[in-house]
Amino acid sequence: MPLFEAVVLAVQTIWSHKLRSFFTLLGIIVSVAFLVAVVAVIQGMNAYVRERLAGAIVGVNAFQIRRDPIQVGFIDDEAWKQIQRRPIIAPEDVGFIERAVPEAEAIALQSGWPTPMTDVQWRNRTTGDVFIFGVTAPYVVVQDYAFAAGEPLTDIDLQQRRYVAVLGYDVAEKLFGNVEAAVGSSIRVRGIQLLVKGVIAKKGTVLGQSWDGFVMLPLSTFESMYGRRQTMVISVKMARADGVAPAMLRAEEAMRIAHRLRPGSDNDFTIDTGEGLIAFWAKLTRVIFTVVPAVVVIGIVVGGIVIMNIMLMSVTERTREIGIRKALGAARRDIRRQFFAEALTLSVLGGIAGLAVGAGLAGLVQVLSPLPARVTAWSIGIALLLGIVVGVAFGVYPAHRASRLDPIEALRQE
Repeated sequence: MPLFEAVVLAVQTIWSHKLRSFFTLLGIIVSVAFLVAVVAVIQGMNAYVRERLAGAIVGVNAFQIRRDPIQVGFIDDEAWKQIQRRPIIAPEDVGFIERAVPEAEAIALQSGWPTPMTDVQWRNRTTGDVFIFGVTAPYVVVQDYAFAAGEPLTDIDLQQRRYVAVLGYDVAEKLFGNVEAAVGSSIRVRGIQLLVKGVIAKKGTVLGQSWDGFVMLPLSTFESMYGRRQTMVISVKMARADGVAPAMLRAEEAMRIAHRLRPGSDNDFTIDTGEGLIAFWAKLTRVIFTVVPAVVVIGIVVGGIVIMNIMLMSVTERTREIGIRKALGAARRDIRRQFFAEALTLSVLGGIAGLAVGAGLAGLVQVLSPLPARVTAWSIGIALLLGIVVGVAFGVYPAHRASRLDPIEALRQE
């Protein structure tokens, strides 16, 4: 019997027993769908963290010099106490960095922790829970901010401690309705009147959190309103990605000189890029990837056993059919091929159905939540491969048993 004819007969048999075939494949469908959906979400999150989250916090081709590290996860009490004993990052440190990294595209200073939140008013309109930052002029370059309207802060604003502000897109839209109307208007922050110079173009949300709900002030103005923060952050932006690592080394040397650290002593500062966030997420996904295969394998094995049992039941039910085929001249290999093709077709269909369900679940997650999901080519390949492996592994025995039936005994079966 040609393989194509065996597959056609297998499809006809499956179609004639649709409900039984569905429940036979349910284990494989669920397992493959789970695999595809979880991998899609994890891959989407990997790209999301690398492309948006890390870049939004630190900036692209940039690094930060901080008192405390960008830490995602648990910090034990002893480590936290050591961090708190570190000196603050001060404006005086910026000069050392400028001399150490003269090719930097921009070096900015920004207010650090704690970041105040307050209401912002314009006439009779108020928007609450707005982050207030104090920054130097190059900060917009470090963060790759584009302007929807107006212009950025300048060094003159900082030197003269002008009461001016740049708004995030959400703040301008909520207060003015039209971002163009915000420029030149006066808002009130903490009872102090500030002239709006510009509006940052919309950055969007990251994990459901808006990155457009802020007001930026010249650092000197910010400190006159809120006082100096417990620490500050120096941000350095390089023109190219390959310039970041050597610049970090030189910045480390400069900071050790600025803080008068002796050779061999630990740094009392941290130099961070977005790689810390990416590394944490990669560690988390490795843990998930160790659990997912175990769950999938259990489901696949259970599904394979179900397919084998159903095929053995099918051999019993079709004993007379097998006897007739053998009496008409069918060889053992023809019977073996027929039942093997049936098991293989069943399992491959289960893999395809699981793939479709998994892709649908991934799309649903992307629509209903801020989590991205990307169905990758290798997860599609694994889904189809699992179907083939299950068909081969669990279809051999029923096919072999069917081929060994005695045609005389088979014809006697009713």
